[in-house]
Amino acid sequence: MRREKGNAFFIHTFGCQMNLADSGIITALLQQEGYVVADSDATAGIILLNTCAVRENAVDRVGHLLQHLHGQKKRNKHLIIGVVGCIPQHQREELFARYPAIDFLAGPDTYRTLPELIAQAQRGGKGATLAFNTAETYDGIEPVRQSAISAFVPVMRGCNNMCAYCVVPFTRGRERSQPFDSVVREVQNLAASGYREITLLGQNVNSYYDDRAVCDFAALLDAVSREAPQARIRFTTSHPKDISESLVRTIASRPNICNHIHLPVQSGSSRMLGMMNRGHTIEEYREKIALIRSLIPDVTLSTDIIAGFCGELEDDHKASLKLLSDVRFDAAYMFYYSTREGTLAAKTLEDDVPEAVKKRRLQEIIDLQNSISAELFCEAIGSVVEVLAESESRRSSAQLMGRTAGNRAVVFDRERYQPGDLLDVLVTGATSATLIGRLMHSGTHLSVNMR
Repeated sequence: MRREKGNAFFIHTFGCQMNLADSGIITALLQQEGYVVADSDATAGIILLNTCAVRENAVDRVGHLLQHLHGQKKRNKHLIIGVVGCIPQHQREELFARYPAIDFLAGPDTYRTLPELIAQAQRGGKGATLAFNTAETYDGIEPVRQSAISAFVPVMRGCNNMCAYCVVPFTRGRERSQPFDSVVREVQNLAASGYREITLLGQNVNSYYDDRAVCDFAALLDAVSREAPQARIRFTTSHPKDISESLVRTIASRPNICNHIHLPVQSGSSRMLGMMNRGHTIEEYREKIALIRSLIPDVTLSTDIIAGFCGELEDDHKASLKLLSDVRFDAAYMFYYSTREGTLAAKTLEDDVPEAVKKRRLQEIIDLQNSISAELFCEAIGSVVEVLAESESRRSSAQLMGRTAGNRAVVFDRERYQPGDLLDVLVTGATSATLIGRLMHSGTHLSVNMR
């Protein structure tokens, strides 16, 4: 094993759950070659930035860290710095000119080349492997996981949708699905290892399809839930156009599939959805919500929404506010639009909404959603919820934080319990983002009905 500092690596992970899963794959690939994980970037000889290009904020954070690491590299000329993931695929070679501290770049389909890139950098060279590989799913790589409670399982990679604002098709490439047998085998291993929650991942997870097994996402989700009956099963992220009745019925029929669906809408206006190239109208989106709620009455919903997209009028913005008021999502990821280089919008549409208007509209969306979330969470006061304890509370080691099957965060006094315990909690208070509760003293239990 290579144990000297020069072969110890540390990964800074930015962005989505898929990037967290990819960092586990990268760790496994490097450990196979004898590299070891450092405790921090200060003790590492190799620092990797696993990056996200979807939001401007994430790109800015990477840039700030690279500027900081430039000073660190001046103090340690042997330090190797690599940028991997979506930003290299998006910005490519210009990164070398902008950030001289970078030694190599690798795209999401080329992580198997990392040992070679590191060796090249240690010899004084700079390298980049950025080719798309539609056959690469990293099948057979057992990722190194940070948690012994919850596990992410990527089941498909890439995206065939060409939403006008989104860089994912250009940074992640075309859709490709993990073999059905491979996913089931990984889930079986996780269940046997005692994992309490398994989340199936994909840029557009419900477009999953294995041609050989003739298996769509509904069939995969059903099979996974049966292979790990004592684990909660989640999935993200879904596209509204691919939410099928069979998928909703599968969620409704399997007790350990969590009753939470994240369903990005982006706008409440059909005109804007057309300009965004979303592939559905707002009426069709509302029909999907009605279908979900008719079959899963206790479902919780969350979404994504963009303020100030190209050409957005005040009436379009009001339509988004009305959608939020009507659907009453538990939570939303809310942003104002920023141009992403290379996207359809950047090429064909004018970013014509003034920034001040974007910020004002976004704040109105945030204020409305926060009030809705607060109302929904207050309605839960007095109910008993089943909580999977995930970690100590950020505020106090005397408390635990966990989540309901509906993905609501709950904080409660830990008493004798530990992360990984499944507990009944009486909700006694709420904010717009968190439930506060106390234990019902029924003890840890392994419930078959995890709703």
